[in-house]
Amino acid sequence: MKLLYTIVITLIMLFIITFSLVNTGPVQLKYYSFIDVSVAAYMLIFISFGIGVIFAGFMGIVERLRLSREVTKLKKKIKMLEKTTPDEKLPEIQETKTEETTSGWNS
Repeated sequence: MKLLYTIVITLIMLFIITFSLVNTGPVQLKYYSFIDVSVAAYMLIFISFGIGVIFAGFMGIVERLRLSREVTKLKKKIKMLEKTTPDEKLPEIQETKTEETTSGWNS
């Protein structure tokens, strides 16, 4: 598995290096009178990609925090329900097939 990981990383790095060498032409960025910059094309693409990765990672962290709060809330609810019915055996939850799954492609 380590060998496969090393090969994939090497191929990605090779792609990045060759992409950078081919796309060195300057790109003029202008935004009214606030921004007037000349940047290499590959840098513009890499910076945009990096910002996208950071934004997606941030959104993933937010979603993970939301789900962990929901799990905590549901665990508290389970404990509360177990305390209210200590003598009774709680029914086991089983997955039931919905109408969508039974009337799909298998029919």
